[in-house]
Amino acid sequence: RISGTGMNPLELIANDQLTDYEARNLNVNPTLPYDDNTFDAVTCVVSIDYLIHPIEVLKEVRRVLKPGGKVIISQSNRCFQSKAIAMWLNMNDRQHLELINGYGKYAGFGPGKAFDITASVPGDPYNNPLFIVELSE
Repeated sequence: RISGTGMNPLELIANDQLTDYEARNLNVNPTLPYDDNTFDAVTCVVSIDYLIHPIEVLKEVRRVLKPGGKVIISQSNRCFQSKAIAMWLNMNDRQHLELINGYGKYAGFGPGKAFDITASVPGDPYNNPLFIVELSE
């Protein structure tokens, strides 16, 4: 089962990898529409910086994870500045990773692991950093 939850129903419909989805604004309703202990892994792809209740959402993620499950949170320093929380905009990459780890800690996860998965493209003058934080109990 590959489920998706997001704000844009058109993006969810177009994602042919999903077996089911639900459009939901987690800033309005920070609950996930899934049963307890449902998933082996949960991902949050470059969007934690837009959540105004990230700890509550991560508590929900913890609820829907099976024992031993993991959450993978990806983030970069690219964002829609008008949508990101103000604190995020004044932080560097390392501070973003520390903040995400703190969110996880307060949501009941153990210490997170951070990974730099930035692609290296020869001759590409642009640096598009991408980081992953892995959380588990």
